[in-house]
Amino acid sequence: MFSKIMCPVDLAHADKLQKALQCAADQARLYKAEIVYVGATTPSPSSVAHNPEEYAEKLSAFAAKQAEAHGVTTSAHTVISHDPAIDLEHKLFEAVSETGADLVVMASHVPNVLDHIWPSNGGKLAEHVKCSILVVRG
Repeated sequence: MFSKIMCPVDLAHADKLQKALQCAADQARLYKAEIVYVGATTPSPSSVAHNPEEYAEKLSAFAAKQAEAHGVTTSAHTVISHDPAIDLEHKLFEAVSETGADLVVMASHVPNVLDHIWPSNGGKLAEHVKCSILVVRG
């Protein structure tokens, strides 16, 4: 049913993504699909990496660790964002096409009243991409 699963990750908060990571791995094993972990970084230094090249190396290492832990095929796809607070949704839209994903598995935040005004990244993605979206709460 699915052959490429895109799983957006924030390496600065990877410890909080365990349910989504497990769900992506379970889907990958079920459908013998590849997981591509997508991470966004800025051109300038951040708390995760000094530059985009270092970030890409860390994301690739993360993907390899997930492959080993879950027994699935993985890859990494780094996107460069000048301001992730503003253009992350657009970068995720692009990443769906660039990776050829037919399923996106992503973590959600705890919903609050502002979600009625500004929808979550998962909600916006579900409105605009043609592939299936699985938003994992918690």
